[in-house]
Amino acid sequence: MANYQNSIATGRPSVSDERSAFRRVQSFLSEALKDNDEDFTTGPVGRALGLLAIPMMLEMAMESIFAVVDIAFVSRLGTDAVAAVGIAEALITVLYAIAIGLGMGLTAMVSRRIGAKDPHGAAQVTGQAIWVGVFLSIGIGIFGVMFARDLLVIMGASDGVIEQGTGFTTVLLGGSFSIIYLFLLNAAFRGAGDAAVALRSLWLANGINIVLDPCFIFGLGPFPEMGVTGAAVATTIGRGIGVAYQLWYLMNGRGRIAFAVQHLRFVPSLAWRLLRISLGGIGQFLIATSSWIGVMRIVAMFGSPAIAAYTIALRMMEFVFLPAWGLGNAAATLVGQNLGAGQPDRAEESTWKAARYNAAFMAFAGIFLLLFAQTITGWFTDAPDVLHIGTRCLQILGIGFPMYAVGMVIVQAMNGAGDTETPMTLNVICFWLVQIPLAFLLATKTSLEPHGAFIAIVVSESLLTVLSVIVFRRGGWKIHEA
Repeated sequence: MANYQNSIATGRPSVSDERSAFRRVQSFLSEALKDNDEDFTTGPVGRALGLLAIPMMLEMAMESIFAVVDIAFVSRLGTDAVAAVGIAEALITVLYAIAIGLGMGLTAMVSRRIGAKDPHGAAQVTGQAIWVGVFLSIGIGIFGVMFARDLLVIMGASDGVIEQGTGFTTVLLGGSFSIIYLFLLNAAFRGAGDAAVALRSLWLANGINIVLDPCFIFGLGPFPEMGVTGAAVATTIGRGIGVAYQLWYLMNGRGRIAFAVQHLRFVPSLAWRLLRISLGGIGQFLIATSSWIGVMRIVAMFGSPAIAAYTIALRMMEFVFLPAWGLGNAAATLVGQNLGAGQPDRAEESTWKAARYNAAFMAFAGIFLLLFAQTITGWFTDAPDVLHIGTRCLQILGIGFPMYAVGMVIVQAMNGAGDTETPMTLNVICFWLVQIPLAFLLATKTSLEPHGAFIAIVVSESLLTVLSVIVFRRGGWKIHEA
């Protein structure tokens, strides 16, 4: 009673009130990070969004740690080593595009069936995704092993970068199954609402990668000294073990997806439906990543320091973007499940609320980068030219963060509805018709040089957000089938 009276008198919450609020937050976080049977088509939208978004944001942060850890260790090998990872990762993003695009289609189809209370239908779709992953892994793996060096040459890498990057690229592409299935199976879990499972698989994968990275790079103990290639070996092993955990959880039928061995039966019509929906998602990311590769090619015109700086900036961008993208994934799951439950208005409400939350988060992140860009870049390099370019890159890109945030959610919401074609069209306009030409013009025809390419990224991403909002408000996504 005394605490209550004191809080009234002072206008401030009492110690007991603060403790109670802390316990409520702690309880909610605990609930979000463990398996639960929550029905996301009922109850407060904010609660549903929070329960999904927290593990998904952490999941995406975990995914970004792979690249950050690799760069942190590889940076000790010199500028060419960092540039090698940067160019190789730019190529690997095409693989990410395929995996994430397939995941988009899978999330839309699984979430729709879970919302319609059809867990066996969700399991059948997941089984088809496993088969698609097999075919893709074999094809990409063979191609990567055969042409890794040629791909680096096409990217304009110097001889030193090619020498250090060939092994790295070969291992990552040859072990493409670990990337494809980690993204694909996590997409199924997200669509079902089992986001905590996806998070745990990445905790496991990252933990192993962090331990093995220095062992394989520097040859610690009984491990061979493999240099840059060792980073790829450690990452592939870590991801492979994460995939093993995913398969174990799925096969044991512990989550919302009622998976059994019979769901591995190949159903061509359903597999084709998954591919048809996924093609738009794959197209989105192929367009986006090819645009980023194009920007990398333009930046490469200014030498290895510019490439290294851009690589460091991109790794930090991913570290910020992927948690924000996790909130977009939460919106996609809610949209799919609520459309499956016949509640389009609730799906729209979820989207706008997620967009507001994401904008607030990214605004804070943008301010942080503007203030501490030089310090952050300095974590990875002490080369003056790399430090200068990397700092400016982070500051320029950070300006557009709130706009990117809204666009992420809106695009993911349309993807969650199964409407992957519309965002793909918008990507063509913003990235191929705006970003690449503008980056080339500003970098080569003005005194901005590589900074001009960074400005072009801000302009194109902001345009994507504006166009996405206009299209989303028209509501065509509400009647799209998945």
